Amino acid sequence: MTAVDTPPIVFVHGTRFSSGQWSPQLAALQDDFPVTAIDLPGHGARSGQPWDLTAATDIIADAVDTLDRGPALVVGHSLGGYTSLEFARRHPGRLRGLVLAGASAATHGVWTKPYRWAATLLPHVPAHRLTRWNTQLLRRLYPPEVVEATIRAGYAFHTIPAAWNDVLGHFDATAMRHVKAPVLILNGEKDTLFRTGETRFARAHPHARVELIPRARHLANFDDPHAFTDAVRRFAHQLAAPA
Repeated sequence: MTAVDTPPIVFVHGTRFSSGQWSPQLAALQDDFPVTAIDLPGHGARSGQPWDLTAATDIIADAVDTLDRGPALVVGHSLGGYTSLEFARRHPGRLRGLVLAGASAATHGVWTKPYRWAATLLPHVPAHRLTRWNTQLLRRLYPPEVVEATIRAGYAFHTIPAAWNDVLGHFDATAMRHVKAPVLILNGEKDTLFRTGETRFARAHPHARVELIPRARHLANFDDPHAFTDAVRRFAHQLAAPA
């Protein structure tokens, strides 16, 4: 693979997190690919900005342009995955490939009711308490080298109601029709909720396939960073290979 063929990679984080979510992937891929991770509006370094889905897709587009290597492979997790689907619709010329991680469930139906309820409850829970709970959970489940960058960047609980309002009820497999590039649906094997539509999502696109990270849950890139990174690397190499 030549430098010209190497696809740039842009990572898009999930709910409440930041670009720090991708520290294991950035460290593993930066020697072989032009790579970056963004903060969505209201998250990380953009904590003071109001959430806006259109602005979020523009931030991804700006990251692609900044890498200055042409259309990019965009890797989106959960909220970042649905945002990346919207990016694919709004900026098709900037997309070389798409990895949807934990974002292949239709965002409507009975299963979304707890999320809608949580979004109304969160503003009434002190942020320091939510921060403490999340940090304790991450440190109990994962080694420091995987999660400390995420913990240091803080959490965007204040942005969840607006972000989820833009996602819940608005995405299903028909969104795949707007993606004009190959797609890898990359899910944790045990992420049963966000895998519910993976077959329909894959069938809705002529160049999509599903890959599972064994024993991983919704945060598959935390559960098995090496397997997640390897899947992204292999997909990037496939995008660079001659047709």
